[in-house]
Amino acid sequence: MDNYALFTKSISLKSIGIENATIHYQLSSEELQEKTLQSGEGIENSTGALAINTGIFTGRSPQDRFIVKDNITEDKVWWGKINIPFEADAFDTLYNKVTAYLSNKEVFVRDSYVCADANYRLNVRVVTETAWANLFCFNMFLRPETEELEDFTPEWTLLCVPSFLADPAIDGTRQSNFAILDFTKKIALIGGTGYTGEMKKGIFSALNFILPVFKNTLPMHCSANVGDEGDTAIFFGLSGTGKTTLSADPARKLIGDDEHGWTNENTVFNFEGGCYAKVINLTDENEPDIFRAIKKGAILENVVFKEGKNEVDYEDVSITPNTRVSYPIYHIDNIQKGSIGKNPKNIFFLTADSFGILPPISKLTPGQAAYHFISGYTAKVAGTEAGVTEPQPNFSACFGAPFMPLHPTKYAEMLSKKIKDTNVKVWLINTGWTGGPYGTGSRMKLKYTRAMITAAINGELENVDYDSHPVFGIAKPQSCPNVPSEILNPRNTWEDPELYDIKAVELAEKFKANFAKFSAFANAEIMEGAPMV
Repeated sequence: MDNYALFTKSISLKSIGIENATIHYQLSSEELQEKTLQSGEGIENSTGALAINTGIFTGRSPQDRFIVKDNITEDKVWWGKINIPFEADAFDTLYNKVTAYLSNKEVFVRDSYVCADANYRLNVRVVTETAWANLFCFNMFLRPETEELEDFTPEWTLLCVPSFLADPAIDGTRQSNFAILDFTKKIALIGGTGYTGEMKKGIFSALNFILPVFKNTLPMHCSANVGDEGDTAIFFGLSGTGKTTLSADPARKLIGDDEHGWTNENTVFNFEGGCYAKVINLTDENEPDIFRAIKKGAILENVVFKEGKNEVDYEDVSITPNTRVSYPIYHIDNIQKGSIGKNPKNIFFLTADSFGILPPISKLTPGQAAYHFISGYTAKVAGTEAGVTEPQPNFSACFGAPFMPLHPTKYAEMLSKKIKDTNVKVWLINTGWTGGPYGTGSRMKLKYTRAMITAAINGELENVDYDSHPVFGIAKPQSCPNVPSEILNPRNTWEDPELYDIKAVELAEKFKANFAKFSAFANAEIMEGAPMV
């Protein structure tokens, strides 16, 4: 007999191939944390948060992410190094191995859903091997009301089994870990890795296919907040560009920090029920909302404690620089109830340009917006990866290529149409370096970036003078409230302006080289948004 907890409803997993399991169903956050402590898989920090170690994988493994190639996906998915095909028969065999492995074992089951807008809601049943992985899903997915659970019918199933290791020679994987989506069976299957982000990104990658293909709705890897007047702002950006930090604005209500949909009904809704933030160098002063959200119910990943204490040393990256925290969105005080906003008034593309070339803020035309959206640029700094000794460009289409099953131009076309239909303003924000590249210049001060974003949102950049960047062609404001005017033109901050000119052309050439693979699919307006070299 399958066992369950908390609810009187009987839960069985036989329909998905798991038999005679001891099932802990729908445990509370407190119960899951206590289970983790009892098992010795985690410890509490000084604020009551749970600290765990995800094992050998402290980040996603993009080369081990697959999509089953079948009648649904064959002609729609953009196959290649990002979306790697997996044979349907091989998936069935591997799935049966995983479910047999979980049979007769202790598992944790959680019924949840994604998409805050009821018109787009997708019910997900989560089956995890560990209590802390289930707690992560409690934090990150949306939580049904108790009465909803009586008649809950899952549409998708997520299985996460870190201790199950695939045999590549037999199972068709690259190595022992894997994350596979099957759109016909509506299953996300994860094994061989304890990194929790694989669960979150698995389900949201599925939405990035489902919403545009079947719902004509644009999925976005972005954060979003809303002002007192109901004006929504969207923040696109890759990891480390400040997406979570800048959307957590005490003067505005947070809709969500990472994944959203933009509907034809002109609303923006959060996919998630929580936040998943980097905590490297976290301080109360710079990121108070995130810092204070780290309390009981939050999960810290791969952090290191100060010697002899249970207090986290956020500067210690000896395990990984990708230290993270997940917490339910209600740990943030200033949130938008219901996690839905109206049509956006401003869109911000965030980049941490470690070359020190791009202006700290610039206004984009629709063509430039589409070009930069498809490019998805930021830059790695020296020391972040083995062999990286100087800044390197990092292009990720749509600011989230690893999670986008369709061709990037599909999402760009949808975004361009919405920009034109709604007359939304689009801004490029450089949260990276000024006065020179990484190692010579300095990081843009957070207070200046916040001031520029605030000015854009408040309409204070409407009537200022602009000039065009000589290489990238983007419009730079010559003044901005609460920001020194000299930093608005990056060339002026370099000790050698002529060297800046040379490096600006070099970066522009990198943009164009990256875009070459998309140019055949891009229209004339998008191509006119390219750098002028």
